[in-house]
Amino acid sequence: MYAAPPAPNREAGILPAMLVTSSPLPGWPDARPLGTVPMRDAAGLLLPHDGGPVADLRDRPDRWALLTDVTGALRRGVPVLGWGTGAALLGRALGAAIHGSEGGLEWAAPPRGAQVHAWAGEVPRHWTHGRAVAWAALDLPGWVRTAFLAALPGWADRTPGSPLEEVGGVAALDAVVAEFYARARRDPLLGPVFTAHVTDWPAHLSRVTAFWVTLLGGDADLAPWRGNLNGAHAGLGVRGEHLRAWLTLWEATARDLLPASAADLLTARARAMGTRLGGRQRA
Repeated sequence: MYAAPPAPNREAGILPAMLVTSSPLPGWPDARPLGTVPMRDAAGLLLPHDGGPVADLRDRPDRWALLTDVTGALRRGVPVLGWGTGAALLGRALGAAIHGSEGGLEWAAPPRGAQVHAWAGEVPRHWTHGRAVAWAALDLPGWVRTAFLAALPGWADRTPGSPLEEVGGVAALDAVVAEFYARARRDPLLGPVFTAHVTDWPAHLSRVTAFWVTLLGGDADLAPWRGNLNGAHAGLGVRGEHLRAWLTLWEATARDLLPASAADLLTARARAMGTRLGGRQRA
């Protein structure tokens, strides 16, 4: 039997006890359909037995999408409980071999690093791997459910799913972009450049934010930026001193508005862009 981890630091915040499920579960409180709650906000992911295929997903885009969701949840540190075919799918997401077919229940070999708690012949009936809990049978015992729910408060921390989440999401990035350009328009070196070439500031800010969102991993609710970085800056008369001033002001804005780690990430990405643009200018 696996033990629940220690309770997390309360100051870091604890996610609400909101579970998402890949199939309807009337007997589970606060279990909402997968896709209706952002995975980063879910207390855990439930994968009930649904009889769907696990090993052979050819011509099953719905199963591929579900497998991708499970993999993404594990990468974020979201606890996952699967039983029946849900346990097999969980094992596959962790790289395990899948056995059983021809009308029988598919099951997963123990993933590398997993702890097997109970066997049923050659089948690992109950295994855990970090925050992944599997029960390779159709019916989930009450004690497995109880243990999983008891462990959730100690598994409330999350790993960012993208660099965009690391900086605080679209809202944080939007605030940095808006403040940066407010400062840039007052800058004696950068201000004249923007005054000469930007006539629609709301549209400009929207494009720049879309660019940064795309650069940092994208957001499902926003259309990705499509364009060419060098082409967007061609003909602006940008020189080395402009790039240095831009980078200095961008870093100062990021550090004023964001935590140090998020500001470091934005600064590093900006410096990489500056190197590309600087190389173009030298060429």
